[in-house]
Amino acid sequence: MRFLEGDVFPFIGHRPIAELAAPDLLAVIHRIEGRGAMDIARRVHNICGRIFRYAVGKGLATRDSSRDIELKDILPPEDVTHHASVTEPKAAGELMRAIDGFTGSFVTQCALRLAPLVFVRPGELRHAEWSEFDFKKAEWRIPAGKMKMKEQHIVPLSKQAVSVLHEIHALTGTGRYVFPGERTRSRPMSENTINAALRRMGYAKDEMTGHGFRSMASTLLHELGLPHAVIERQLAHGERNKVSAAYNYAEYLPERKKMMQQWADYLDKLKAGAEVIPLRGKIT
Repeated sequence: MRFLEGDVFPFIGHRPIAELAAPDLLAVIHRIEGRGAMDIARRVHNICGRIFRYAVGKGLATRDSSRDIELKDILPPEDVTHHASVTEPKAAGELMRAIDGFTGSFVTQCALRLAPLVFVRPGELRHAEWSEFDFKKAEWRIPAGKMKMKEQHIVPLSKQAVSVLHEIHALTGTGRYVFPGERTRSRPMSENTINAALRRMGYAKDEMTGHGFRSMASTLLHELGLPHAVIERQLAHGERNKVSAAYNYAEYLPERKKMMQQWADYLDKLKAGAEVIPLRGKIT
């Protein structure tokens, strides 16, 4: 609705949908492009297409005019974003020590401490709700609606992760969100909180980001020789096969539980400055 109210309704919202054609939608998209908001331009095209198709189904329009517009022909190609990340073991140990020494908000510090242990996407972390955690099973089950691939995702919790959650539970456990915002507990922390904390710790935006904890885990777990399929499933790099996707959330779960505990133990050793022997692909 925010995109529609800001970029669509003021220009074509007053007209009957049956009268709207590709040039009308194209003008809206070009107006958004003109201010450099390429991602919003693509989203508006998609949203308007859904509205057109609904109108066709209801007999209010005869065609989906968005289908006459190929975004690749009118917008510049999307930039591939590479999230800055620490991927060297020694540097990872330094990062873990820096997190322990963080002097800002306790909620933010706990989010920073949990991030490398669960390596979920930043949005999934900050929207974490207490109702999603099962401490008896040591699991965090993220609903499909919160996941990029729209599939439920299970995050096995290491002893270290459970410890962090118990600490923050004393402060935020009576509310909805594990990591609520500073102004109100009815909303999750800001999307900029983790990156701002990393900047405060001295990490430039081209050195480490909130999303970088995923790259760090992927790189180091692969270097340790752990199974690629198990790592990828834990990263929730979604299964495109629709038949198997519904059951995919529990794939390799026993192996993932062992891996997550080994990963947490490995990070502890890096933080202590110890030499770590590669696991050579075995989950013991």
